[in-house]
Amino acid sequence: MLLPGSAALAMWWDMAPEMKSEFEHWHSHEHFPERLGVPGFRRASRWTSVPEGEGIFVMYELTSYAILSSDAYVSHLNTPSPWSVRMMPHHRNMVRSQCHVLESAGGSAARYALTLRVSPLQDRADDLRAFFQALCTALAQRPGIVGAHLLRHQTPRVAETTEQRIRNSADRVADWVFVVLGYEAHVVQSLVDADLSPAALRASGAAEGVISGLYTLSHSATPDDVAANTL
Repeated sequence: MLLPGSAALAMWWDMAPEMKSEFEHWHSHEHFPERLGVPGFRRASRWTSVPEGEGIFVMYELTSYAILSSDAYVSHLNTPSPWSVRMMPHHRNMVRSQCHVLESAGGSAARYALTLRVSPLQDRADDLRAFFQALCTALAQRPGIVGAHLLRHQTPRVAETTEQRIRNSADRVADWVFVVLGYEAHVVQSLVDADLSPAALRASGAAEGVISGLYTLSHSATPDDVAANTL
């Protein structure tokens, strides 16, 4: 199954261990239902770093890029709940990329996710996209892997929101995002030494400074899932 829309919101941050239990309770039982109640949000997934640490990766799958500047979504960003206000300052080192889906193959939820934050070299964007396009198709059928997706950030024309001010720091962005989903950790992780090695990425048009991380799934939900829990 491809991603269910043409856009995605990909985010990374650190969460201190002493806050993790409350954070996951809030994120699963208040924040996911809130976000998935916004028209156009199709799936939410939260992942934690492997080996277990402070890293969090979250991806929202959206019907279209316009959702990221919609009145319904921006309204939530500017009217956080009291619980959200308490939790937002603990989102440290936030990277938040509002993305178009460039390529997509296979599923969008599995036990493990490998994420790459990457930028193309000047005049090599077409080369890098072609590299990832071929890799998406190949990886989606590889044993141990179920899907691969390429996203590209574009900043929407939205003023700074209340949630950003509460976090008290400017959100960084990842230029391009490549996400690989799989059920065998060693297969997914091994990509950074093979298909996605520094040498392979450079040869395909990627700039230096690629950041990769392996994560395990904590929670995934759709609008129907959270609606059912509120009945």
